[in-house]
Amino acid sequence: MTIKLVATDIDGTILKYNGEFNQSVIDCIHNLDRSGIKVVLVTGRMHKSAQKIADELGLTTPIVSYQGALVRNKEQILYERYIPNETTKRILDWGLKQDIHINLYMNDELYVEKENEFTRKYASHQHIPFNIQPFNSIKLNNVNKILFIDYDNADKVTMITNKLQEDFPELYIVKSTDFFCEVCHTEATKGDGLACIQNFYGITKEETLSIGDHNNDLELLMSGGVKVAMGNATEELKKIADFVTDTIENDGFVKAVETYIKEGANV
Repeated sequence: MTIKLVATDIDGTILKYNGEFNQSVIDCIHNLDRSGIKVVLVTGRMHKSAQKIADELGLTTPIVSYQGALVRNKEQILYERYIPNETTKRILDWGLKQDIHINLYMNDELYVEKENEFTRKYASHQHIPFNIQPFNSIKLNNVNKILFIDYDNADKVTMITNKLQEDFPELYIVKSTDFFCEVCHTEATKGDGLACIQNFYGITKEETLSIGDHNNDLELLMSGGVKVAMGNATEELKKIADFVTDTIENDGFVKAVETYIKEGANV
């Protein structure tokens, strides 16, 4: 088998929880790029945040963002899915009654109703600005994602996730970290985004190594021929993986690449 594409999650997979990269990860990605193997970022982040990561790593490949709701190659949009406007309004109206922080993503801009410690923590980690505006005053159009956040109460995020999954089965709703509940179009999974990338390059599933750490990476792994879960991954992800590598702190990404990609990219 020849691996031609490495599709990787960002946070908890190649980027440490403190927002830094191990130099060995950067070197590994550069080596893959020089050898002709495509490295593609597949993330729940908004595009402008993911683009900063790609620039830092020197990557020029298309980016899958918003869990798979947007695939963008520089200025060219290859794939995009939106939450229907009326559905967005229903979710926001419900969410505002739950005493939980909400991020709204529209046209690659982040909107919040108020600035608080969660807003500042999130924006600082992602290195992005945010717009403060009452949601009921926003003309909803092209909403890629809604994100519920509670850094203090993971159980509440689980409750929110379960309730939304029950009430909106037509959407893709998933916990991406213990503290994040992501809401997207049903065709906005990382697997959908990766399928677009594979089609763009003419690369097969069997020629793809996919790697991640959380439940929003389940579809990402299932769309790869080699499925790798990080050592710090959820148990659900580890169960479907072909290989469980080391943790983010111990260069799990690098070790997975060394295990499956040899000289000439032949496994």
